[in-house]
Amino acid sequence: MSEAASARNRLTADRAAGLGPLDPMLRAWLPRQRWFAGKSREIGRLRTVSAAELLPPGSSPGLLHLLLDVDGDCYQLLLGIRPGPLPPALAPALIGRAEQGPYAGHSFYEGLGDPRLASLLLERLRSPGTLGPLRFDRDPAVVIPEGQTPRPLSGEQTNSSMIYGDSYILKVFRRVGPGVNPDLELPRALAAAGCARVPAPVAWYEAELPGSEPLTLGVLQPYLRGSDDGWQLALHRLRTGGDFTAEAHALGRATAEVHSALAGALPTVALGPEQTARLAAGMTARLAATAREVPALRPYEAGLRGAFDALAASRGAGVAAQRIHGDLHLGQTLRTMDGSWALIDFEGEPARPLADRRRPEPAVRDIAGMLRSFDYAARSHRPFAPAWADACRAAFCEGYARTTGRDPREDPVLLRAYETDKAVYEARYESRHRPDWLHVPMAAIRRLSEPQRLPLHRTQSPLPGSTTPHPKPPRRPLA
Repeated sequence: MSEAASARNRLTADRAAGLGPLDPMLRAWLPRQRWFAGKSREIGRLRTVSAAELLPPGSSPGLLHLLLDVDGDCYQLLLGIRPGPLPPALAPALIGRAEQGPYAGHSFYEGLGDPRLASLLLERLRSPGTLGPLRFDRDPAVVIPEGQTPRPLSGEQTNSSMIYGDSYILKVFRRVGPGVNPDLELPRALAAAGCARVPAPVAWYEAELPGSEPLTLGVLQPYLRGSDDGWQLALHRLRTGGDFTAEAHALGRATAEVHSALAGALPTVALGPEQTARLAAGMTARLAATAREVPALRPYEAGLRGAFDALAASRGAGVAAQRIHGDLHLGQTLRTMDGSWALIDFEGEPARPLADRRRPEPAVRDIAGMLRSFDYAARSHRPFAPAWADACRAAFCEGYARTTGRDPREDPVLLRAYETDKAVYEARYESRHRPDWLHVPMAAIRRLSEPQRLPLHRTQSPLPGSTTPHPKPPRRPLA
């Protein structure tokens, strides 16, 4: 057995005793990763939950799969191991090099940064089976071609994705927990229901740990080559003075189709008055916590609370709740080469516990997220384009109504509450991570804190937070 294989075997065998030479390396490396949630604090507990070699003993490089408990959060790592220094092409992936002990002279690095090791993941998914605590599975009706060159998808924050050739994209979840991830569960349910608005998973892998539900670790889906990112497309239209209402209308229809398919494929519930009151109480609690953290929000707290009070007081009958996207905005949409729209990334807000993300919620939460996204796009433009945002918001609601028969604006109390809750969330996020963007949600905060105006006729009703009524846009075919 080679020295490298022997060292890796010792690392795997010693996992119960700790991480050995990896411990100081990971404590320095993890906070620098975009997907690591604990950047603002020093790492305390760091222990191995599971470890598995994905290559046979003697392989060089080696690939070690780790699940790490980092102060109560579980993270997935794929570590490459090579004797000696890394070649120049892999230098940016370096985690650290052991100078002493049984691993002296070995380099540990981010395995997804090595095309050879990234290719191995696809090979494992092509051939279902188990390897230690890991189980690889795929849709038996799909044949995954071999020999596809991997490349990383840039710009992600909470996960890591690899594109293989021009055919597939693999999302590797970084912070994981027991239970099926919605980004696997919901697209599979939609595929079974015949909904073509979401790329159907073709393969996935999980960890099976004693005393725990399986943990979803990664999902392979078709790569929609040549698609336009909805956010970037909207910004381009703003820069060039182009209209986006046809696209917004089609996005409304696509969202409605997904909601309808999810409601038919998975259980739905009706939230009674007590549950609706608890929903409003949760929104009020988040507002109070955010106001303590974001001073700019405090002058508007009382006005914003009115939206949640109105929700708590308005419900004599139940509010329909179902499985939803959970984090819908323009960046979670793709306009494909044939002009249709697809929704992606059904993971929900990664900061929320997995159990919360899998609960049925009112579909209007997704609608509010998209309406806020139009406002974000308009405010990223100089000068601010309020008429563009208003027209897109109205067109989206009309497109949604054309499919479902119900315009989201017909329940202004519920829509206003969810838009307000979303704006409060945005204010907290921007205050923490992008202070220069805080003005965007604060503009909505100011509008939403004003007393709600009496609704006009449906075809002229202003959306919550808008400044002017919106004429009903013309009917448009699905893009």
